[in-house]
Amino acid sequence: MILEEPITGVPLVKNFIDGEWVESKGEIKDVVNPAKYEVIAKVPISTKDEIDAAVEAAKAAFPDWRRTTPVARARCLFRLKELLEEHFEEVSRVQTQEHGKTIDESRGETRRGIENVEVACGIPTLMMGYNLEDIATGIDEYLIRQPLGVFGIIGPFNFPFMIPLWSAPYAVATGNCVVIKPSSEVPLSQMKIAELVDEAGFPPGVWNVVNGGRTVVNGMLDHPDIRGIAFVGSTPTAKDVIYRRCGETGKRVIAQGGAKNFMVIMPDANVRATVASLMTSFFGNTGQRCLSGANLLIVGQDDEFYNSFMDAVADTASRIIVGYGLDESVQMGPLRDKEKKEKVIRYIESGIAEGAKIRLDGRKFKVTGGYPDTCFLGPSIFEDVTPDVKIGSEEIFGPVMSVMRAKNLDEAIEMCNANPFGNGHAIFTSSGKSAREFQYRITSGNVGINIGIVAPMAFFPFSGMKDSFFGILHTQGQEAIRFFTESKVVIQRWL
Repeated sequence: MILEEPITGVPLVKNFIDGEWVESKGEIKDVVNPAKYEVIAKVPISTKDEIDAAVEAAKAAFPDWRRTTPVARARCLFRLKELLEEHFEEVSRVQTQEHGKTIDESRGETRRGIENVEVACGIPTLMMGYNLEDIATGIDEYLIRQPLGVFGIIGPFNFPFMIPLWSAPYAVATGNCVVIKPSSEVPLSQMKIAELVDEAGFPPGVWNVVNGGRTVVNGMLDHPDIRGIAFVGSTPTAKDVIYRRCGETGKRVIAQGGAKNFMVIMPDANVRATVASLMTSFFGNTGQRCLSGANLLIVGQDDEFYNSFMDAVADTASRIIVGYGLDESVQMGPLRDKEKKEKVIRYIESGIAEGAKIRLDGRKFKVTGGYPDTCFLGPSIFEDVTPDVKIGSEEIFGPVMSVMRAKNLDEAIEMCNANPFGNGHAIFTSSGKSAREFQYRITSGNVGINIGIVAPMAFFPFSGMKDSFFGILHTQGQEAIRFFTESKVVIQRWL
């Protein structure tokens, strides 16, 4: 049974600026449901004047919002959380309709997004400083955390609801104002959040949304009143555009990039539980996840273990049901668009050309429900992959598993660390010694022990190392509080 679609007709997406819905003067593009390959909305590519207007509105709202007590700001967030809970199923279905992921994956994304709002509700405690009296005779010293002003938040296409919520709740909770730019491919989730923000009673100008592309991003990077940027996207953009230009203009920056995550399998792993974890890691969200498994690295020279393990992996992957995510029986949806599918196919062709053995060919699959196969692919599995070939070294961002072998754990760790990315590596083992050695030596911001998707909870930072992250502080939790505030130290004596 197909669940009811929340988006009907072909609505025109508007910008949310200074508490008002404003029709853009920019070019209009289609928003396409990738499962049905049909237009479900129209989105503007906003102009420089429009991003400037949003920044000006946020700047004007900042003085009063900063003076609003943390308790009062938290009450707005509590109301937003309640509204998100009330609309939980609706916003989840919006994600599936505009992005293509399965409804269960969308529900998981909604929950993780709400959890960040929930954590930010604790701002009266999270924002506390510290003090010490009598640092010298009659002199006391204390630290307070203060907001800075306006922040830009740039979201990616793969998690349209959740990722802006890694940052925005903490920014406004600490007294800042935000301008959010969703991906123009998937703008509807952020539009729904903005509607609920308005209903929750946030003052005009505190929370703004401007749709668009490079003009909006450049407008944020160039605007002198934007104090910092939180970005999630590809490594080239994170490093060469966002991080570099924020450095040139003195902006604070969180720039999260791409990944090439290794899932390391020890011979003592629990096979049944491990195979189940690998399915969601490699093929969940159709592989469009910076925490997706990319390289499956099997440790040891026992061919019998290798063959039986890979038989289980390939058999399970071959039975994944591919189709429209609003069908609750479906386990994997489409790629976000036709171009992304074609890019993944080029990687598959590259793997074959470079001599890897294709165990499961995702180009040969069946779409459940008779939908057009324009954006769909099945799971692919390559064996005999080496770290130097394209499918073993580059981020594919699709449902492709590249299988490698290592003689021992030392070699496995060396292979992982030789890759330029360091986002979310994991080990599957029953040995505490192996697990500790892996977590101690691996160069990865997020590390899994018998966990296939190493996604930190909202009260921990979403970390990253090497070419997966550029900056100092991270999104989520206490690090986000530090990013969105400045520490002011006061030393006082009364005569």
